[in-house]
Amino acid sequence: MDVRYPDAEPTVAEVEALDSLLGVSTVSEGWQRDLGGVHRAADMRSLLLPALHALNDRIGFISQGGLGELSRRLDVAPAEAYGVASFYSLFSLEPVAPRTVHVCIDLACALVGGDRLLEETASDSDGSVRIIQSPCLGMCEQAPAALVSDAGLHAHEAAIGRATAVSIRRAAKLGAAAFTDETPIAAAVPQAGNDGLSLLKRLGVVDPLSIDDYRRTGGYEALRRAVAIGAARVIDEVTASKLVGRGGAAFPAGRKWAAVASQPARPKYLVCNADESEPGTFKDRVVMEGDPFAVIESMTIAAFATGCEQGYIYLRGEYPRARRHLLNAIAVARSRRLLGDNIMDAGFTFDIQVFRGAGAYICGEETAIFNSIEGYRGEPRSKPPFPVEAGLFAKPTLVNNVETLVNVLPIILGGGDAFAAVGTDGSAGTKLFCVSGSVAAPGVYEVPFGATLAELLIMAGGFPGPAQLRGVLLGGAAGGFVRPDQIDLPLTFEGARAAGATLGSGVVLVVDSAADISALLRRIAAFFRDESCGQCVPCRVGTVRQEEIVHRLTIGPRRDGDLALLAEVGQVMKDASICGLGQTASSAIESAIQQLGALS
Repeated sequence: MDVRYPDAEPTVAEVEALDSLLGVSTVSEGWQRDLGGVHRAADMRSLLLPALHALNDRIGFISQGGLGELSRRLDVAPAEAYGVASFYSLFSLEPVAPRTVHVCIDLACALVGGDRLLEETASDSDGSVRIIQSPCLGMCEQAPAALVSDAGLHAHEAAIGRATAVSIRRAAKLGAAAFTDETPIAAAVPQAGNDGLSLLKRLGVVDPLSIDDYRRTGGYEALRRAVAIGAARVIDEVTASKLVGRGGAAFPAGRKWAAVASQPARPKYLVCNADESEPGTFKDRVVMEGDPFAVIESMTIAAFATGCEQGYIYLRGEYPRARRHLLNAIAVARSRRLLGDNIMDAGFTFDIQVFRGAGAYICGEETAIFNSIEGYRGEPRSKPPFPVEAGLFAKPTLVNNVETLVNVLPIILGGGDAFAAVGTDGSAGTKLFCVSGSVAAPGVYEVPFGATLAELLIMAGGFPGPAQLRGVLLGGAAGGFVRPDQIDLPLTFEGARAAGATLGSGVVLVVDSAADISALLRRIAAFFRDESCGQCVPCRVGTVRQEEIVHRLTIGPRRDGDLALLAEVGQVMKDASICGLGQTASSAIESAIQQLGALS
């Protein structure tokens, strides 16, 4: 598509979809200027991704006519709108059936036959339905998983856990409405109801849609205390707690909060990174589904402490139940004056918008989130400037993921020193781990830092069958393997580093001797090839070359020097890629070679 507006006209349904988001259009709407002479498009560009969702939800794809109408209304060049729409995997730019069943074939699902399930059912696709492969859907404790999406006036999505050929064919025939009886939250939290839990204490115990249930179990007491002690003291407590980011980077939260609070520029923004797309990760989804008010309260405390007026939850597009629960929590909090103007009569204003992603792993990177929200391709930015100085809309921005934020509640209630006393000196507090693969009881587990991997696997019920442990993938596709003789390693940042691994986002994928390691590594290589945003050459080319070499090493024909070439490609990506995707794209493959003797 070029920069000219396409000749194709939008359908009535597409116009209605845009009207519902943007309001009824006028002929010159996209070209108006406000009284100050500032181009109106500058304020409208951030509506681009929601508008693309509106079109895709209504008819199942984004037509040229719909894209042209959207471009006119937002005053965005069609080529730019096309560039954004084509960036995301959940959008189609070609006519497709209004019903799609996404079948996960990523790591946890691959271990239990997700690829075979896809092969068995894909042939059922016809003109009325698509059955297609999907990367990780964040439902690894229910592998194999699927997601059914129905476009239309009342678009609807439903997740399918423990998917079978029967349930997928049922989804293809009846759609999302046939799966309203979703898996109980407690099924994803084997520890549900146990004493001593902090972050998971409400999950599977209280009604996630009820603010009264939430308050009866201590909800909003942390916000009340935060207001009482003041913003500066809140930051002091977070700093004293030694809390570090739980998304993988492990940056000190108190230092980040203090940096945002010290910035004079206004407005300031708070972004909750809920785009956990790392294969094997599902903890944030479970928390958002089971304790959404905790996410809203912790964001409000962070905003109060740092002076942020507007918050965004950047949510994975594949999380329909989390989205419903968060939207309910936001609406209820507003009605109770716990969001909006003059919260708790404390004189501060803060509100939250859920911003729905559209299927891009790279949008888990904080600056890629900014571009996505602003209506551009979700490509990472070069740093500096850092987000605390110039982030979303070039303003000071605080970015934390879901798990990091909900840790703030026990910190404020119990004090930073008490929080720091749990765990180890270098890894304070408790940690959520996503245990999946060859274990009897997969799910989200909360353990204090310092517990061993072996202890965690015992909690998860050990192995359900006769196969022996082959290895454990820590940190997901961007992580590394540990051997069976290393499972006594302490689950701390320093312990993982000493074993040549990383805790990352908390993935613990257990692989037994019956698993096809070669197929698993091919999937990891294909994942990074697909998910590279293509912005920088080392990653764009390196992930393709890496997949080609892994394919030759596992299926053939091998070439002399392939292993050395694979290591060289990985090193170039580490050294020269712009962001963490390219820098870690070779990690799991290299560790499988070094730790498990794979590809030899």
